[in-house]
Amino acid sequence: MMSEVKHTDTMQDPLFILESEEVYRNPTEVKMSQIVLPCHANHCGELSVGQLLKWMDSTACLSAERHAGCSCITASVDDIHFEHTIGVGKVVNIIAKVNRAFTSSMEVGILVNCEDLYTNRQWKVCHAFATFVARRTEAGKVQLKQVLPRTQMEQMEYSLAAERRRMRLIHAEIITDLLSSSTAQLECQEYQDAVTAERTRVESVELVLPPHANHQVSTFGGQIMAWMENVATIAASRLCNAHPTLRSIDMFHFRGPSHIGDRLVLKAIVNNAFKHSMEVGVCAEAYQGGEPLRHINSAFMTFEVLDGDRKPRTLPRIRPEPVDGKRRYKEAIARRKIRLDRKYIITCKQTEVPLSVPWDPSNQMYLSYNNVSALKLMDTRNNWVLTSEKNKVRLYTLEENHMLCFKVEMHVSVPAEQTFHLLSDLTRRKEWDRHYEDCEVINQADEEDTLYRITTPSVSKGGKGQDFILLASRRKPCDSRSPTTTRPRQVSSPTSPQISPASPQAFPALSLPVVTSWRPTRTAWLLCRLLCCDRTTQPRTPCTRSSSFSRKEHHRLTVFILFHLCCGAAVLFKSS
Repeated sequence: MMSEVKHTDTMQDPLFILESEEVYRNPTEVKMSQIVLPCHANHCGELSVGQLLKWMDSTACLSAERHAGCSCITASVDDIHFEHTIGVGKVVNIIAKVNRAFTSSMEVGILVNCEDLYTNRQWKVCHAFATFVARRTEAGKVQLKQVLPRTQMEQMEYSLAAERRRMRLIHAEIITDLLSSSTAQLECQEYQDAVTAERTRVESVELVLPPHANHQVSTFGGQIMAWMENVATIAASRLCNAHPTLRSIDMFHFRGPSHIGDRLVLKAIVNNAFKHSMEVGVCAEAYQGGEPLRHINSAFMTFEVLDGDRKPRTLPRIRPEPVDGKRRYKEAIARRKIRLDRKYIITCKQTEVPLSVPWDPSNQMYLSYNNVSALKLMDTRNNWVLTSEKNKVRLYTLEENHMLCFKVEMHVSVPAEQTFHLLSDLTRRKEWDRHYEDCEVINQADEEDTLYRITTPSVSKGGKGQDFILLASRRKPCDSRSPTTTRPRQVSSPTSPQISPASPQAFPALSLPVVTSWRPTRTAWLLCRLLCCDRTTQPRTPCTRSSSFSRKEHHRLTVFILFHLCCGAAVLFKSS
């Protein structure tokens, strides 16, 4: 059986022709195609997710090793959402390529499509981002070469990879803080006919044999993920007495290696059951002989049970065990809220995002990611149209999907660090933008994200000005090829006694003055004058990131303005 699907974009670049008239292909790209046989399928005649994870991991590993030129190991796999199931007889096409390389780690993008050989239809099943680390060689630690993006899609993924890496590095700490603060306010509800969590507990042991190892004689990461998915499925089946469907997996993070001869102990239990979904916690531990258990991996998987019409069934409730069971029960509720926030913020199309998004600590990480990634996506577009040019200030426009965007470029001969300090401080915006009457900091979310209250003048004569809450996300470059960005976005904060969330009537107060009276040349002149005369924004300590960001040279200043979903003007600064 297979879920009903629609034809979707395969998310691949159009053909890119080189000067030699050859079709360009990413040098790190690896493709794998597998036909789904009965031995790969589960009881429903659908491809086992464990088998799919093995194929995805091996394809991504080959891509990473092609770029690194040495052996690589899986460090983590980001959250995965499975949009469709795959039936027997279908073909699975997997494409993996390195999006960006850092010092010794790299991000590999993985795209999984399903193909029907009889109808020539293809649809996306899932996409994921895996982090691989180059293994040390006899010469020492490996220094990876940089990825050189050429197509628009490659440039977009290269730019976003830095933001995803930032999110991975702080993910565990933020999730821990959110869970500890959220669970204290939650209560374990009692339900009649609830299933005891102990009934769903599963423990299984696997002996790691040579067929389970990779070419580095370590346990294949995809095999470990497949074993974890197997015990998680058993635990979910014990709750509902039916065959569940895996819908999503939270981030995998490998905490240690496993080798041939290890005994791998896999444990799973249903943490909580909601109306149409359940969360299963699963962990993998390894040991040899009489040594203590080593923690290898942990994950949280979300399952559904589908009826004959492929609709989610209502699930029985869970009765948690005392102490640890109640802790897992409460944490599952908090994680579910985080997942829903993430799905709403990150996976929502730009044309569907409301003018004002509620902000709170639980969605700060994903809201900040979406905030910066939206700006970087605009920067990678190559279909901007030059509308006018005056006094070395260029105005570009881009209209698509009922959305109008403006891009203003100018060149300034000011140190990049000084420019970034001035433009990213919204409290000084009123010095060069007359549409900002006042600005105050109301919450310092973290070192790079700040909440501001903005007061704007009235659009009409004699009218009232309005207040807005903006989340400003600032990013310094992680290398000499990356831009320095600051991007404000309108949000609503429950801790601030502000106006109600933005409505279509309130929207013009921030956007229309830019359309009706904003003059790019005048604003550019004010900016240049302020940048050249200002000395208070000079950093107190020398910039050590790159010499190109401490010299006085020409830089290109780019201002993006987005209408219809406008959250203010966003500034992107980069060396030219």
